[in-house]
Amino acid sequence: MRRSLKFHNAGIEFFLAKGKDYICTPKFRGSFTNLFSCSRSTMSDAIKHECGVALLRLKQPLQYYSEKYGTPFYGLNKMYLLMEKQQNRGQDGAGLANIKLNPTPGKKYISRIRSNDSQPIKDVFSKVMGRFADLAKHEPEKLKDTQYLKDNFAFSGELFLGHLRYGTFGGNSIENCHPFLRQNNWMTRNLVVAGNFNLTNVDELFGLLVELGQHPKEKTDTVTVMEKIGHFLDEENQVLFDQYKALGYNNQQISELIAQHIDVQRVLTRASKEFDGGYTMCGLLGHGDAFVLRDPNGIRPTYWYEDDEVCVVASERPPIQTAFNIPAEKINELEPGHAYIIKKDGRTSIKKVREPQTKLSCTFERIYFSRGNDKDIYQERQNLGKNVVPQILKTVNYDIDNTVFSFIPNTAETAFYGMIKALEDYQNDKKIEQLSQLGSNWTKEKIETIIRQRARIEKIAIKDAKLRTFITQDSARDEMVAHVYDVTHGAVKRGVDNLVVIDDSIVRGTTLKKSIIKMLDRLQPRKIIIVSSAPQIRYPDCYGIDMARLGDFIAFQAAVALLKERGMTHVLDTVYKKCKDQADAPKEHVRNYVKEVYEPFTAEEISKKIAELVTPEDIHASVDVIFQTLEGLHEACPNHHGDWYFSGNYPTPGGNAVVNKAFLNYMEGNNERAY
Repeated sequence: MRRSLKFHNAGIEFFLAKGKDYICTPKFRGSFTNLFSCSRSTMSDAIKHECGVALLRLKQPLQYYSEKYGTPFYGLNKMYLLMEKQQNRGQDGAGLANIKLNPTPGKKYISRIRSNDSQPIKDVFSKVMGRFADLAKHEPEKLKDTQYLKDNFAFSGELFLGHLRYGTFGGNSIENCHPFLRQNNWMTRNLVVAGNFNLTNVDELFGLLVELGQHPKEKTDTVTVMEKIGHFLDEENQVLFDQYKALGYNNQQISELIAQHIDVQRVLTRASKEFDGGYTMCGLLGHGDAFVLRDPNGIRPTYWYEDDEVCVVASERPPIQTAFNIPAEKINELEPGHAYIIKKDGRTSIKKVREPQTKLSCTFERIYFSRGNDKDIYQERQNLGKNVVPQILKTVNYDIDNTVFSFIPNTAETAFYGMIKALEDYQNDKKIEQLSQLGSNWTKEKIETIIRQRARIEKIAIKDAKLRTFITQDSARDEMVAHVYDVTHGAVKRGVDNLVVIDDSIVRGTTLKKSIIKMLDRLQPRKIIIVSSAPQIRYPDCYGIDMARLGDFIAFQAAVALLKERGMTHVLDTVYKKCKDQADAPKEHVRNYVKEVYEPFTAEEISKKIAELVTPEDIHASVDVIFQTLEGLHEACPNHHGDWYFSGNYPTPGGNAVVNKAFLNYMEGNNERAY
């Protein structure tokens, strides 16, 4: 039996109908308001990173969903879930676009809304659903008429594109939020674009647009991508128009023929020819075609699912599983260099657009960025925790009885579980050996003593999310920052215990020095061991992670400090000259000479120096820092080999150009980004 609709202020609260949920946006009694408190910060520092995308095409008539699921808002419901479940990928802004198929001339058929509100998803969907409040209040029966809704209300069409923004640089105005529109009175020339991408060669692409005769309004990768695709979309339209005009068709007939025969694969192949970077690019054409394009190295993640009701794409797999209640095995990963193309009539295809290269998917997705409830990522993060245990045991001199294990922040929890499991395996092997040595001298007490040995696990750090500091003087402010986390007192034996705390990664080390280590030292452990489940971050990223300045990295600072200590500063001068000599070379000819800064030292030497650099002067405990090895990373994540921020092995020529520029900036005292 269908239940009634309730409305609250400008928002709408939809209750169950035929056993299914109407959309319930955060404004509606706050029921979805805080599903995730996603402050994406590591113990060391906050990192901004990849955006998130969601694309949905309803393949059946709209009335089908209303009758089967009891709601005219099936598409909006699913888009809300797809975006909410990817909130970890972006909190700086959100946007939603919708296209109606086969609209009546004179009726608006493209809708878009964007928000840079502090809760952008809530803001977007509250405003979208608020449009239906008066109708539900005065003429609720019309909510059952999907054609009426489509004719009279925005966001009532069949094709959706959503975006979640983490701004790696640039402003945070609403103008920076996707999706972007390129509008035209010809339906097939309209273009809506949103994506998770960073291009390294924007200057080059901007120059190509100028050569084509365009006058782009901005020099950004977003505008460049939009105009590049738009230019070749225009050309495709013109070629088809001329072809059908020559055959005697009138203009109205030609419009229909272009919509049927426009070659999206050809448009994307021509447009993306010079793209250098990591990208998942999503686009909608005004008449109803859609596409999702992935970069040739598969740097950025892209997943899709299709059945007889929907076509859906997202940046991560779990949101699709949750929104449509399907197993992971039914969801496909889009192959590198390929596009998933959806035609207006519902036909779909996978087409090669760029020649696939060696697959080097971003390992930071596995370590930290993506949701940890993906079945593969969950196991990989546990493996990362397991693989650091040999180093931990060596550092604590195998004294597990006098060692406490914990984690900061919550995103490191899965790696912590893996670490504990490996410790349990070590202890079990040790117990078996001890039991076998008892022989006939066993007693109940001796056996109990052996089998009760276990790792000491404690929740050491508690983050006070509401603590704010309004003190502007640096010394006093640092003191307040040190109290953002609080500690669990009594869990550590003073002056006796080692304290091991695992984190996802250590980037800059600032928060470690100003807050975390001071906080842990208040427990008075004998030794503090900070463990990173990721290797040392040595090189800038240019494919979507906000790590662009070499001088910010604690690993780079450590290498430079070691060069100075050992009278080897000539290495910096030599690398500077090599980088300067290739500053104007084509990106394809640029080499990563910054590797030479690290070559004189072992990873252990750099880790030791990092420990010195992040240890405040007034700390009583000794401090060690342990990092994952590259070998351990690859063993833990066997199908994801993109490790350029650790190894310096960039997947595209533009990456070498960026690290070259980053080093020049460092040596010249230029604080600008390298791309």
